[in-house]
Amino acid sequence: MVVILSSRVFSSPSLLSVGTFIKHFPTLKPPYSYLKFNHTPARKSIFTPSAAVDNSHFQTLSSHQKDQIRLYINSLLEWNQKMNLTAVKEEDEVMERHVEDSLAIVNPIRDSYLSNCGNSFENLSVVDVGSGAGLPGLVLAIACPSWKMTLLESMSKRCVFLEHVIDLVGLQNVQVVRDRAENLGQKLDFRESFDVAVARAVAEMRVLAEYCLPLIRVGGLFVAAKGHDPQEEVSRAERAIALMGASLLQTCYVESHSKHGQRTAILCLKNGSTPRKYPRGPGTPSKLPL
Repeated sequence: MVVILSSRVFSSPSLLSVGTFIKHFPTLKPPYSYLKFNHTPARKSIFTPSAAVDNSHFQTLSSHQKDQIRLYINSLLEWNQKMNLTAVKEEDEVMERHVEDSLAIVNPIRDSYLSNCGNSFENLSVVDVGSGAGLPGLVLAIACPSWKMTLLESMSKRCVFLEHVIDLVGLQNVQVVRDRAENLGQKLDFRESFDVAVARAVAEMRVLAEYCLPLIRVGGLFVAAKGHDPQEEVSRAERAIALMGASLLQTCYVESHSKHGQRTAILCLKNGSTPRKYPRGPGTPSKLPL
């Protein structure tokens, strides 16, 4: 059975609050003390960007957006003590490795979308596939408040965290969907309904193509955040991308100054409808990549 964790988490068939989630599932084992964070104030932000960290994208945000990012970082590190959200333990490193890296794909999305998909960068419907700790989806929702952001995540614990951050930060443009991409891509309410799909640190490109492209409207954009040299991975994915009704638009370097190496954004344009047989059933894309 799949559980709705709050009024913004879409799934079926039951609607449960966070408080009743454990009550109705007594067989689930600890640790679940992280749920108590919903009832305790977030720790006071002590984040001050280090001079050694290039925060060029962060500095373009408004003061309100910067405060929202700080709240998110503090919550991420606090909840990470109780559940596995990120291997990063320090605030500066979260900023450099996660926040800046997520913000770095905004410009490639803007330029490619305006050139190929539409004449406005506002009011986009965007899905973050395999959102995890909200990267890049929550960061993009803060940076681009006119976007309608859907965070797609299959793990209930992570959905609870995402809902906590949404409430804490005060985001009105985000919904959390607790489901698998293979299922969501076959649901009429979501299939080919998004302007843009993004994915970061989820799977290789040929698997991501089957996860993401069925969710994108014809004429929409798929963006995968990758490392410094994804060309072999992209070449292997060309067949899968074509089968999903899309074509490779470009591979571009992003303005990320992380010490973890050059970052790239792989952009694909949805040219035609995805055949109804895709995506295949849960687990099949990763086990039998196209």
